[in-house]
Formats: sequence, structure tokens, C-alpha cells
Amino acid sequence: MPERSRSVSFENVSKRYAVAVAVDDVSLAIEGGSFVALVGASGSGKSTLLKMINRLIEPSAGEVQVESAPVSARPVHELRRQIGYVFQNVGLFPHMTVGENVAIGLRLAGVRDTAARVAELLDLVELAPDLAMRMPDALSGGQRQRVGVARALATGPGLMLMDEPFGALDPVTRDALGKAIRALHDRIGLTTLMVTHDMAEALLLADRILVMDAGRIVADMTPAQLIAGEGGAVAQALVAVPREQAARLAAMGA
Repeated sequence: MPERSRSVSFENVSKRYAVAVAVDDVSLAIEGGSFVALVGASGSGKSTLLKMINRLIEPSAGEVQVESAPVSARPVHELRRQIGYVFQNVGLFPHMTVGENVAIGLRLAGVRDTAARVAELLDLVELAPDLAMRMPDALSGGQRQRVGVARALATGPGLMLMDEPFGALDPVTRDALGKAIRALHDRIGLTTLMVTHDMAEALLLADRILVMDAGRIVADMTPAQLIAGEGGAVAQALVAVPREQAARLAAMGA
């Protein structure tokens, strides 16, 4: 099972590409056990900020810390074993079975007998144990994404990073998997940071929402605060979309 949930902090973190600024002097602290959504328009810097935690992207300035320890102070492979990472296109190895995909992190860590842990993880993400012997192309999109989550949790990271994890899924599957991820977060005590373009998804799943614009955090609110109209113009422009959709649906049923 996972280690205890891990805190994350950013201290004056920036990322520049030539003349473009992707992340601009961000400082914030995320407590262990939080479920945080990063939202904003395309190019606002949210995925860049997320990827600096597991060093897929290195900051140009500032420092990222996990449990008060700089991520730059550790070898990348050791750091990533303690941080789960799930992204939109899953990235399962097509030549490996589901079980082998789930166990890859354990194997790299030197664990040889992985069958029991794989079975435990598949059960955790609500997949049948016999799927361990199937190849990824025999699964549905939702099943593949659940396998990706199981693989990310295999080494007991305590911290989960999710970059548009449901973006390629149909609405019904996306909703079901979102609920499952939130339940899993609560059940095993994760710290979860999720990048999403879907404001309704962020409002329904997260405890805390960070709104990004031009590389900066322009709002840091609870879902209730954002729904109440707080957070400023950029945040309210994002909230306006699901609010208007809900009003149009209600009008259709009136």
C-alpha cells in the first residue's frame, strides 16, 4: 500500500523558453492528503508546473520540494519511483501484458515476485484479476487508463500527478473514472494534483482549485468559493462555462 501522503511546495519557481515564460515566479504549498486541480486556458502553464514536480521539466529558477526536500537533490529515477504519474494517452507498453505493465516499476526497483501486488492493484482500480494476462490492445480506453493508475500506484508513491488523465475518454467513462479516482484518493490517503481543461470536473473532484493564467496562479480557491463568484475574472470565465451549460439544460427540462 502507499506510503503516507506527501506535501509539495514551489518556491519562486519559473520556467522560461527563450523569450516565452511558461511559469512565472510561482510560490505555493500543497498539504499532504490534498486533492488539487490545476485549471486554465491552453498555454497557461499548468502542465509545465505539474511536470516540474517529477523533473520531466526542470525549472529555470526557484525550487520544487516534496516533503520539504528539493526534488533536484535526488537522482531522477529514485524521485519518480516515489511519484505516481498518469497522463492522457496512458503510455502502456503494447508488447507487455497488463500485469507486466503494472509491475514494471516494481521490477525496476528489484522486486521479482510481483503477482500478489499486481492482483492487489488491479482490485484497487476495480479491474478483474484475469485481465493481468491480456494485452493492452484488448482493453477499452477506460480499462487502459485504470491500468495506468494501477501502474502509477505500484511502488506506493503517496503522491499522484495526473495530466489530463481523462481527456481521451467518452463522457460516461470519464465521469465514472473521475469518481473512482476520487474514491481511491480518499481510500488510500494520496496527495493528488490533477491538470484538467474541464472546470466542471475540477469543481466536482477537487478540494482546492488553482487557476493559472500566463504562467501565474491567479486564484487559489475551494470549489464552493469559485461557485460563489470569488477568484476574479479569469476564474469566473472558466466557471461560467459549466454554469451556463447547467442553466441551458435546466431550461430544456422546464
